[in-house]
Amino acid sequence: MEVEDFAKKIGVEFKNINFLKEALTHRSYLNENRKYKINHNERLEFLGDAVLELVVTDFLFKNYNSPEGEMTSWRAALVNGDMLAKISASLGVEEYVLMSKGEAGDRGRARQYLLANAFEAITGAIYLDQGYDAAAKFITDNVLVKIDEVLENKLYLDPKSFFQEKAQEEYKETPSYRVLSENGPDHDKSFTVGIYVGNKLIAQGSGSSKQEAQREAAQSGLKAKGWI
Repeated sequence: MEVEDFAKKIGVEFKNINFLKEALTHRSYLNENRKYKINHNERLEFLGDAVLELVVTDFLFKNYNSPEGEMTSWRAALVNGDMLAKISASLGVEEYVLMSKGEAGDRGRARQYLLANAFEAITGAIYLDQGYDAAAKFITDNVLVKIDEVLENKLYLDPKSFFQEKAQEEYKETPSYRVLSENGPDHDKSFTVGIYVGNKLIAQGSGSSKQEAQREAAQSGLKAKGWI
């Protein structure tokens, strides 16, 4: 895949395409390709993270007359690693990122982390090449469009804490989690966890760690009970 194709895909005409090439270069790739002339994307990730936070903060401040604590939670839900990884995946970023063979074979949590970081680096590249307004448009088109989803599904709340609160309120019981299955090699495990109230299975969730599977189970449980 050519990086120019990705630039067209996201609707940005770069003056210096090397900014985007850098944004799509993972550190591991340089370890296997010593003669590659482009830097890895960690500095752009650092810059993009700051731009992303500013644009999201500016949007929330101007559009919602809500307390600081609430808006902080909303912002965190919009820019956390899980959300950015999902957005990256929807843009097809994975097809364009240069990484080592080892990284390319990892489909677990590390891949999600890589995709989230790449999104921040792309944001930084757009900011450097095109300026604030272009970066803000990219963020608006891909991140801020998620605000209704975040608010409607209460994604700004920690699902485990919220489910526990509702279970204690409704049933006077504290929910528990049980591992239902565990698959895959040690470096790429997949867990399925059930969330229970008493002995009743409410919902299941899967993830590359027990904690991630528990969060997914709690989120599914909230939907199953009609609490979100």
